[in-house]
Amino acid sequence: MSTQTLSPSLAGADAPAPGTATGLLIIGASQSGVQLAISLRALGYTEHITLLGEEDHRPYQRPALSKEFLQDKVGSESLIFRSNDYWIQHNITLVKGERIESITAHPDGSGEAAGSSGTTYPYTRLALTVGARPRLFEAPGAQLDGVVYLRSADDALKLKALAPEATDVVVIGGGFIGLEAASSLQAMGKKVTVLEYGTRLVGRAVGEDTSEYFRKQHTDRGLDIRIAARVEKIVDDGHGAVQAVRLESGEEIAAQIVLIGIGVIPNTALGEKLGLKIDNGIVVDEHAVASDGHTIVVGDVANMPNPVPGSPSGERIRLESVNNAVEHAKVAAYSLMGQREAYAGIPWFWSNQGNMKLQIAGLSMGFDATVRREVPDKGKFTVLYYRAGHIIAADCVNAPLDFMAVKQALAAGKNINPDPASNPATQLKTLIA
Repeated sequence: MSTQTLSPSLAGADAPAPGTATGLLIIGASQSGVQLAISLRALGYTEHITLLGEEDHRPYQRPALSKEFLQDKVGSESLIFRSNDYWIQHNITLVKGERIESITAHPDGSGEAAGSSGTTYPYTRLALTVGARPRLFEAPGAQLDGVVYLRSADDALKLKALAPEATDVVVIGGGFIGLEAASSLQAMGKKVTVLEYGTRLVGRAVGEDTSEYFRKQHTDRGLDIRIAARVEKIVDDGHGAVQAVRLESGEEIAAQIVLIGIGVIPNTALGEKLGLKIDNGIVVDEHAVASDGHTIVVGDVANMPNPVPGSPSGERIRLESVNNAVEHAKVAAYSLMGQREAYAGIPWFWSNQGNMKLQIAGLSMGFDATVRREVPDKGKFTVLYYRAGHIIAADCVNAPLDFMAVKQALAAGKNINPDPASNPATQLKTLIA
């Protein structure tokens, strides 16, 4: 295996050393952690902020890791959120490579966090923006060289180092990350096989029509996609590296790289240590405040009330998206300023897979009817989701006008008449009422 060298622009320069500074401690140098710090300064928050992360990198954007960064279309510097000067000028101490081992919390919301380095971080308020970690693949051979995940910059650097010498790649998991990486690796000249355990692609995020659309498009472009695939083991080449993936049927698929993308698990350990309510993430109210009434929890790790207007009372969700990380952090910033602002944005997501740009507006869970729009010669495809006759979401492939119209309708609490919407020549924005 090639030796990994951390990009200097990702590593960055060390910020001022932490010590006795109090104020806000943000654990998790993620998109939501960065946005929380930036939003607070924009709102006039004057207390010191410590932004602490486990990775030995300056805070960076993750979406490009499976696409542009993997294909060397963008450099590491373009992933960085802010310069070191920004953090210093805004009285934000950036701590890298530190893992919080324990937290002592006081009744007023203040406390001290102890890091693996032995450093103690006192705080007056605490925010957890700790995100999620990859779900590990449990099968014989899962620890072999050549088995990789794609969640962090280090994961991406490892995959980039392995790619030049590989001809065959197996991707285990047909979700967004798996399909994005599969498309990127195919564009780099690799023979790629995608193994999906479930009955369809991206089963958690989109409906059957969209799943089937992606399966056909990827297959037509040469990806070998296996649905309901059962992996028996990852085969050792005799030297501790990957040679193939063996299915329960006995078939062996050649591979020098096996990329695992089977979902993520929210990082709730610190919340559990604090005694916070846990349920598929750390439970928060509509203002991003946890069950203790003090701790702020933001982003992928937060289980929150469904923010979409008109959602059933009591319905809760955990969202994994850049948009949610940003919008939820803004809600949390208001809470820390003593203001109560509810989540006002409509959840939306995107995924770039080869020449297909998927944009999702709203949340389709609970739908009871769909409308399909397609313009095959332009690669446009849209599925509208309805519940009790009212639009609740849309999957839009290469159809940005459809996406914007649905997002606008959802934000305004309006509807799009399903009957005329089935005609792809009709602009959806003209049907908003």
